Order: sequence, then structure tokens, then C-alpha cells
Amino acid sequence: MNQNKFSFKEGFTLCLKGLVAISVLLLSACNNSNTPAQPPFVAPKFFTVKVTNLTSNQPMSPLGVVLHNQGAFWVQNQPASVALETLAESGDNSALLAESFVSDSASGSSIITPGASQTVMVVSEDQNISMLSFATMLVNTNDGFSGATAIDISTMLVGDNQSFKQMAFDAGTEANSEAQGTIPGPADGGEGFNAARDDVNFVAGHAGVVSVDDGLSSSVLNVTHKFDNPVIAVTITRIQ
Repeated sequence: MNQNKFSFKEGFTLCLKGLVAISVLLLSACNNSNTPAQPPFVAPKFFTVKVTNLTSNQPMSPLGVVLHNQGAFWVQNQPASVALETLAESGDNSALLAESFVSDSASGSSIITPGASQTVMVVSEDQNISMLSFATMLVNTNDGFSGATAIDISTMLVGDNQSFKQMAFDAGTEANSEAQGTIPGPADGGEGFNAARDDVNFVAGHAGVVSVDDGLSSSVLNVTHKFDNPVIAVTITRIQ
């Protein structure tokens, strides 16, 4: 009787151990066959663009910054795109940020007043991202802007920076009449973007402001709105 009880307990124990072993094997097999390998985490790249307004009385529109691997915001001596025309005549950078060649974009949220700086951060998960472009309008002009396009950032490491100063450009899409109703900035509060083009129709260096003080009697601008080049100081930094 005692022997039979012992045998039953021993058999039950062996059976239980066998079931546990089979369960472990099955779970192991499921984990090996059904769980996909996780790709290694790759940190995104972070860049900041700091722009300082060097003019005496030319507020600048919110800074628009993009990362890309092809294309450009503009080519000197070539016609401006409608997106660049919109920025240069109205200060609205949304069309530039949405250009088809843009991979990642970011914008400042406020006007850059004379002497002030604005820093915009842009992030990309593309480890091969190679170019950066940015632009801002001189809002007390008809179609003046500044910025830089297709800057090579492909070899920048974390902590690296590029610093330079930049001139003013003329989009060539609107005559620099300085007339009342044609300038969107605080000097006039006039019209922004207008699809009609009545100037040379190519991007070039800006000739500057004439102003009423220097003989253009129809101008709404005065001598304080004049500017010399460069008009902005720039620092591009890779922070991650």
C-alpha cells in the first residue's frame, strides 16, 4: 500500500516536470521564430541656426530653415520660385518650407528686430542629410531678403559650427518703388505678395534703399531704413 502511494506521487511529479520542460521549449521556440530582431537605435541629427539682425531699422520676418539633399531656395541670376517670391514680398515662409525637395523644416515665431537674434532648431532622422537652407525678409522693402541656400552640412560633427555674415538679396519680382501701399513692413503696412512680376525677374544682390531723404519723393521710407551689407550674422551649429 505504501509502495503504491509512493509510485503514484513519483509518477505525478515526473509528469509535471515533463510538462514544464515542454512548455519552456515551446516558449523558446515561439520567441525565436516570431519575435523580429529590433533595429539598432539611431539618434536623429539636431541643428540650430542663429541669425542676428545687423540693420538699424529693417525688421526681418520669422526665420525659415530647412534640411534637404537636393534643390535650393534660389540660384543667383535665375528667376525666383513662387515660394521665394512669397517670402521676399510678404515675409511668409510657409511655401518655402513646403518645397518638394525639403526633408525637414522649422520656423521662428516672431519678427527679428534690429539688433536682435533668433535661433531656430531643425531635426532630421536622415543620417545622410547633406544641406541646410534658410531665409528671412527685410520687411521694410519691396522684395528684399537675406539667407543662404544649399549649405554643406554633411561633415558636421556634434559641436561643430559654421559662422558667417550675409548680404541682402533682391528677388527681382517687384520693382523697388518704395511707394505707399507696396511694402508690408511697419514703415508702410502695405501689400504683401502679388503674383504679378514687374521687375528684372532674377535673383541678385540688393541695390539698397533710396528713401525720401535721398531724393525719392514718392518713397515711404526714410534714411533709417537704409542698410549696408552684410545685413545678418549667422551661426549654424550641430548640437546632436
